[in-house]
Amino acid sequence: MWHDYILATSTDEVVKILGEKKTSARIVAGGTDLILELERGLRKGVDTLIDVTRIPGLDRITIDEDEVIHLGPLVTHNDCAASKLIRKRAYPLARAAWEVGAPQIRNRGTVAGNLITASPANDTITPLMALGARVTLSSEAGERTVPLKEFYTGVRKTVMQSDEMLVDISFSALKATQRGTFIKLALRRAQAISLVNAAIILDLKEDTVKSAVITLGAVTPIITRAEEAEKFLAKKKLNDKNITLAADLATHAAHPIDDVRGSAAYRREMVKVITARGLKAIRDENEQDGMPAKPILLQNKEVAIPAPAASVEFPAAAIETTVNGKKYSFKSGHSKTLLRLLREEGMLTGTKEGCAEGECGACTVFLNGRAVMSCLVPAPRAHGAEITTIEGLAHDGNLHSVQEAFIQHGAVQCGYCTPGFIMSGAILLEEKSNPTRNEIEQAITGNLCRCTGYYKIVKAIEDAAKSKT
Repeated sequence: MWHDYILATSTDEVVKILGEKKTSARIVAGGTDLILELERGLRKGVDTLIDVTRIPGLDRITIDEDEVIHLGPLVTHNDCAASKLIRKRAYPLARAAWEVGAPQIRNRGTVAGNLITASPANDTITPLMALGARVTLSSEAGERTVPLKEFYTGVRKTVMQSDEMLVDISFSALKATQRGTFIKLALRRAQAISLVNAAIILDLKEDTVKSAVITLGAVTPIITRAEEAEKFLAKKKLNDKNITLAADLATHAAHPIDDVRGSAAYRREMVKVITARGLKAIRDENEQDGMPAKPILLQNKEVAIPAPAASVEFPAAAIETTVNGKKYSFKSGHSKTLLRLLREEGMLTGTKEGCAEGECGACTVFLNGRAVMSCLVPAPRAHGAEITTIEGLAHDGNLHSVQEAFIQHGAVQCGYCTPGFIMSGAILLEEKSNPTRNEIEQAITGNLCRCTGYYKIVKAIEDAAKSKT
């Protein structure tokens, strides 16, 4: 898929390489979109990946003295969903981040990557557009800051140049008088892209709207503003009549397409439905209903991996890693995914390849204390990392409590998905020793089973938790 893979140590190094290689190089962080694009041949001519995940300080969420929030380029969706600052001062973004994929995807996928991929159905673009976000792009020529509303030129098209790196996302924090939400409609509750989505931010004085921002996703080539609805709401009370009229006006901004997931007419009608739903939720002060106070992240603790003193290039270097407590040195396989490195080079075949698209969770492993879909992780990311696979859960000849519970409850049928479910259950119990049923269900949203109704799987994890307490 790629020939050269570089573990970079600074942004200066990254932009220098981009300046030299131009369109033949791509930055990789989460890789949840890029790996699929490369496998499907959508990024022709790309032979070099520049890994920025070891550059210190790029994963920070901060607020400055001007009440402007900054997201570094390595901030993940789970970072946003769990951030107290984002939940309090930019709730629509926190909700959208939590709605992305499943915990394993949110542990890897970055907000910056979601913006750069530039799909109109990408969830975090919609609230960031509503928040008036800006992106800062860096190259050897210097930095420039672009309003997000000017960043997109079409479906999967932006003004970003091949020699630029996105180094910051910034937006003003919501004021005390502002409240907002994000509503997503998809074909299922998790692991599904939006049919339509909407972000709504209102500046309120008691029950009167001072100003409104309504952005809509997946209904035009780029995220759009429902300007007629915004103007209508200004200086009006947020009553049922005005909400209905505003929701109807919002459909004027939607020009969706027919596709296999839904008709244009259905999408247009759903714009009305979710806009009304969001406005009512803000009015009734229940816009955060359904959003867990502490989302399940499928993280135990981030294993501190120091940045390399100098950049490391593959295939010149071997991939030196630790898997299940054992040191490995892989002199081949650098152009594979982590899943195939483990199975084909490491002969650790317990981790299964189901969809190879990050949809089924059969390939779940722990990477530095976080559950990830190994089919979407480039193999060189393992360099210097600590990895746990299903083979590493048992200790001293004793199965993990989740493994034991799966046996006792008959939570296995064909067994193909089982390693992934067990990995999700095991790290859940490290994160939360006594999870509720809802938290167990959150934990396995990224894991698909084609045989069972999930009841025995959930029961097994429940009983495994009891056995640990």
